Amino acid sequence: MNSLTSASEQGSIVEAAATSIRAEANIGKLLQDAGRLKPQDMERVLKLQQEQNLRFGEAAQKLGLVTEADIQQALSQQFEYPYIPAAEASLSPELTAATAPYSKEAEALRSVRSELLLRWFNEGRKTLAVGSTRADEGASYLAANLAVLFAQMGRKVLLIDTNMRQPHQQEIFHLGNGMGLSDLLAERVPSLQVHSVKPFHTLAVLPAGSPPPNPAELLARPSFGALLSGLETSYDIILLDTAPSQLTSDFQLVAARAGGMLIATRRNVSRLAPLAELKEKILFTGAQVVGAVVLD
Repeated sequence: MNSLTSASEQGSIVEAAATSIRAEANIGKLLQDAGRLKPQDMERVLKLQQEQNLRFGEAAQKLGLVTEADIQQALSQQFEYPYIPAAEASLSPELTAATAPYSKEAEALRSVRSELLLRWFNEGRKTLAVGSTRADEGASYLAANLAVLFAQMGRKVLLIDTNMRQPHQQEIFHLGNGMGLSDLLAERVPSLQVHSVKPFHTLAVLPAGSPPPNPAELLARPSFGALLSGLETSYDIILLDTAPSQLTSDFQLVAARAGGMLIATRRNVSRLAPLAELKEKILFTGAQVVGAVVLD
């Protein structure tokens, strides 16, 4: 074996080493900016890192200066992967993808995201409804977390709560009881007003709005379909959280407009007969059943 290294190979090795050093320095600066490290701590970390051939984060943790959560937060900033540490979250704990992105639950949800990208959003489709038979089966949870996960990919995402009878997205994202979809469809507001979600700069939420006496009639209006068509020119992905099928038939109007529905089910809660009935009702609208997700 030739032990000599060419000049170009040496250059590549030096460049890779320099890149690694810059990356470590960036993490150190991010930790300093976040108040996790003091300037005088840097020398201690770098000394231990050199002595024991550790990564910067490993050395800082070994010295007891930072936690694993601090390192993950710094890495998320470095790789532009936004999330909110659970201890600092101003959003609901239900947003697993936002507060615990490295958990098993978040990883399982990422698998659902991948399936949707391959099976639904790969042919020019942009809109998908998310529903269930019962309110406690997790449709709102699933829709909210998928919205965050798509936003973490850099996709421009709009989450619309079409459940005007028992809305939940305003609670998950702590939006309060302001104007929303119902007010827009009833022409009570002059234009669309969505809520941006920090730090997910590409994620917006349109809550259900004021409780109307006629949600089914509002969703049946041509203006609802026109609204979705217009929004598809501005967003990469639009997710529609729908009312449970055992509560009302509103979900059929939403499914028909979206063209497809993802069904949320819950282990030891969902029953086959209502699910079969839900599937038939979705197909009756001409929409597709994109799949079903079993939540714990």
